Amino acid sequence: MKKMLLLGDEAVGQAAADAGLGGAFGYPGTPSTEIFEYLEKHASEYGYSAIWSGNEKVAFEEALGMSYVGKRAIVTMKHVGLNVAADPFVCSGVIGAHGGLIAAVADDPGMHSSQDEQDSRYYASFAKVPCYEPATQQQAYDMTREAFKLSEDFETPVLMRLVTRIAHSRAVVACQPPDENNGLGIADDPDKWVILPAHARRLYPAALNRYRRLGEYAENCRWNKIQPAANPADKTKGIIVCGTGHNYIMEAFEILGIAVDVLRLGFHPIPPKLLAKFLEGKSEVMLFEDGYPFVEERINGLAGAGPAVRGRLDGFIGETGELDPDRAIDCVARFLNAAKPQTKQVSVTIPARPPKLCPGCPHIDTFTALNDALETRQPARVFSDIGCYTLGALPPLNAINSCVEMGASVGMAKGAAQGGLKYPVAVLGDGTFEHSGLTSLLGAARENTPMTLIILDNGTTAMTGAQDSLANGAKLHSVVAGLGVDPAHLKKISPLPAKRGENAALIGAELDYAGLSVIIAERECIQIIGKRRTA
Repeated sequence: MKKMLLLGDEAVGQAAADAGLGGAFGYPGTPSTEIFEYLEKHASEYGYSAIWSGNEKVAFEEALGMSYVGKRAIVTMKHVGLNVAADPFVCSGVIGAHGGLIAAVADDPGMHSSQDEQDSRYYASFAKVPCYEPATQQQAYDMTREAFKLSEDFETPVLMRLVTRIAHSRAVVACQPPDENNGLGIADDPDKWVILPAHARRLYPAALNRYRRLGEYAENCRWNKIQPAANPADKTKGIIVCGTGHNYIMEAFEILGIAVDVLRLGFHPIPPKLLAKFLEGKSEVMLFEDGYPFVEERINGLAGAGPAVRGRLDGFIGETGELDPDRAIDCVARFLNAAKPQTKQVSVTIPARPPKLCPGCPHIDTFTALNDALETRQPARVFSDIGCYTLGALPPLNAINSCVEMGASVGMAKGAAQGGLKYPVAVLGDGTFEHSGLTSLLGAARENTPMTLIILDNGTTAMTGAQDSLANGAKLHSVVAGLGVDPAHLKKISPLPAKRGENAALIGAELDYAGLSVIIAERECIQIIGKRRTA
């Protein structure tokens, strides 16, 4: 048995490689990026394909195609990426899978690098897809190996839900011998893969029946287990934990020297019989789960007049934020009326380090020129997107008025133009433009909407670790022109301090144009230049 020191993300990647993977697909996004990067690094060694996709929807569809021909596939993304992939993900819950298919999605409770705390388990329930929720790096490995088999046995896609603490912490993982790669075995039920209404009306009840069978599987699944306390502090109380919450509760028990019965849930759908067995004789239970009150909501509904439920909904463990050992100690102490250990408060002042664009970043020069051009042109608003350049919203640049989600900048600027805003500006990077800005620009080009789009082409997807974009430089120019943008108003600037006045004049001229203009600010990311020089 081989043992390896792995991140949780890497444990999922290693398990997929060991499972005889046919192909890996994904779009970068913290905290999921390292899954794909690990798979990409070892692709030739294990003999599978691994190529970044244009966005999460495309990645999921490519993985679904790999599954269609009988091979095992994994698709990786962060939690908000699942919003982008929701259409094929939910439809695949009806169609099912052929070769093993896993969507490895990393949630970000506490929003370390995300715009929300959304909980991917709701998507799994919504799509009638089973969901694993590892508590350790070893479980991340073991569950991924198991998930491929489950996917093929039940002919269903599977969601592997990670959270930041599992994804980005390391532990020694014991790996199992690798499986053989599935050979080509094309799906032979054409009706199943043609989701016309007549077929869907047959497939959907079958999907519901499959989900019920998965619920029966969950009853005896090794990841769902009642852990009776040896000497329970109160037999009428119990704690239900999911994922990383299990580690924190066990540590709290040890520190407080007190314990009660625990129900650990690592696989969903929720097993009702196991839950009823745990709740028998309990007058009060506490839910400790990272993310939304996914299990808590269902237990409240199932319990009815049963035990009182403490958790996120009543604010007992806090409505928001990431779980951690300190919160577990505090919650267990209050839940069991136990004294908390005396701790010494250490007063340390940590200097604030607000994020900022790198010194020498080309985006600084673009925003500086844009601010100059807008000084005499009001009312104006700058609709941005998600990337390094979003930091342009902060002082001293203060150059951005909105950032909502991937691709929103172009659509919002277009809508604002239609609403009467005189100087609407959209700003997004080359990677984000190719992710989800293309279709919005196509609509703006068709209508020659009076707005200005600035594409910040720094030659890479910088914020997530410098993955390659699909198109840069001349190729990006051709793509934009191909969408129907008037060549007379498709401009290029070099964002350099020495060209500040020249660039501001060009941007100002395009702002004054009563139609669509696109300006590509082309200069390589300063970090990529630095890495090349030191290589």
